[in-house]
Amino acid sequence: MNKRILKIMVCATVLLAGCQDLIEPAIENNRQLDASAYIPSDSRFPYGILLNGYNRIPTNSWSFNDVATDDAVSNDQNNGYLKMATGQWTANNNPANQWTNCFAGIQYMNIALGEIDKVQWVADPATNKLFATRIKGEAYGLRALLMFHLLQAHAGKGANGQMLGVPILLKPQTTSDNYNLPRATFDECVKQINQDLDSADVKLPLDYRDIASGQASQIPAKYGKVTVEQYNRAFGVTFSGLFTGRIAKAIKAQTALLAASPAFNNGTDKWADAANAAAAVLNLNGGLNAIPSNAASGLTWYSNATEIAGLRDGANPPEILWRNNWLENRELEQANFPPTLFGNGRINPTQNLVDAFPMLNGYPINSPQSGYNPNDPYTNRDPRLRMFILVNGATAGVNNTAINTTANGPTNDALNKVETSTRTGYYLRKLLRQDVNLNPTSASNQRRYKPHIRYTEIALAYAEAANEAYGPTGTGSNTYSAYDIIRAIRRRAGIGLTNNDAYLESAKGSKETMRQLIRNERRLELCFEGFRFWDLRRWNADLTEPAKGMSIQNGVYTVIPAVQDRIFKSHMKYGPIPYSEILKYSALVQNEGWN
Repeated sequence: MNKRILKIMVCATVLLAGCQDLIEPAIENNRQLDASAYIPSDSRFPYGILLNGYNRIPTNSWSFNDVATDDAVSNDQNNGYLKMATGQWTANNNPANQWTNCFAGIQYMNIALGEIDKVQWVADPATNKLFATRIKGEAYGLRALLMFHLLQAHAGKGANGQMLGVPILLKPQTTSDNYNLPRATFDECVKQINQDLDSADVKLPLDYRDIASGQASQIPAKYGKVTVEQYNRAFGVTFSGLFTGRIAKAIKAQTALLAASPAFNNGTDKWADAANAAAAVLNLNGGLNAIPSNAASGLTWYSNATEIAGLRDGANPPEILWRNNWLENRELEQANFPPTLFGNGRINPTQNLVDAFPMLNGYPINSPQSGYNPNDPYTNRDPRLRMFILVNGATAGVNNTAINTTANGPTNDALNKVETSTRTGYYLRKLLRQDVNLNPTSASNQRRYKPHIRYTEIALAYAEAANEAYGPTGTGSNTYSAYDIIRAIRRRAGIGLTNNDAYLESAKGSKETMRQLIRNERRLELCFEGFRFWDLRRWNADLTEPAKGMSIQNGVYTVIPAVQDRIFKSHMKYGPIPYSEILKYSALVQNEGWN
């Protein structure tokens, strides 16, 4: 939506080499986009345009937007989400902004779609057609994904109460086009996302794989009469990690859940559609069996050293539907290890989140049947608590160092002791490799990857939607219920194994109780992965719950009632349209409540 986008139409420098050879200097250093701008056999330029879409996927990196919720605070006073949460969120100061990034990506996809058929990708005509088909599918899928993130960040109600999305752009914008475009309705945007995902799905294979010689019958009929060699050249395992039909189905499920949610639903019951969209993904992996039953695969995917070390390019572990490529570094640990492990302790989980973990018997800690002891708060708790959060006395790092977070502790790990100390009494453990060494004399990196979509996310989406559509034990047209999903997830975590998860059994009689349990399981399973900020908003939930902490002195545990207040107004369940865009384009309507 910004003319400056046109001035950066170069190549994807991260993924293409030799850009100087690819682009002739011209006005604005732009390569012209007419058919004469490059020779037909030079496919690097249009594919470089496509790769910009991959580079702009918002989930390529961790946002840690939990800092703007009741799940975390940060000791970094310059953290953008901390500023949002403490009253500094405005239409011209928005760390959650996706407007420029995603519209630039959509512009790239529109350009790519216009260029694909002009290119000779390979000499063989049949294989060339397959390449063009695949790359079109990628472009449609990425355009839909970017539109989804635009809706999540910027959809909202206009002054007349109508639920609005963003302008829908289906062709490249040129300098002579009208940029003063109105916002489409939210439902129109969802329809366009689904159309693009369907276009991607019909063009792309479910997964990239090599078909064995002599097995031509395994080639999907939609690709016509091609040889195994031709198919493998365009859709073989070499392309693993790129957009697929499976990914298209998963994004359709994410979009359907957003559309069905209370903050975005226009009064039409969309929960069954959301449940069916999520089930379509799970059923590709055996329904309930799509949730890895092994805790090591499903819960600690980020630190399974053997599994990660054995990953070939593009291959996915059982829990992961789509991920970015692996790399080796120690950035997360440098940011979040406690000070005694040479870290900066940036993300501090809250007491609110700690309290959300149930007891080992499955009961919430505020239940009389839980057995919770406030003077020994970390004993007999949900095992995920110590997996995800570093509590006082737990060990961390390559030497299993005991971490003391007490208020009068002897080290810099103590509560509020130095600038990099915890503000809540807790440090982050999830996502971190404990085999990383930050000691400057023996520092080491470890391999890691960032998931875009996990199967547990899709399973929780199904549970949420199925409970609303059919009740806790209803299945609709599927073979499993919300109850079945939550039972599988909790059993994987080790919850309620000795008492048949009596709390879950009691909850399955009430849609409202099950709703709260599902939301809590989503909070726990997906914590620190960038969901809580958006979930609270789509649920119309309270955004102003203060972030709490724990002060421990001489063995006495005292809850800190407000480490940080959360300052959000009611209209802030929707993000704003950037103020600069509102100033430039009179047709754009701002979301209600934002200036």
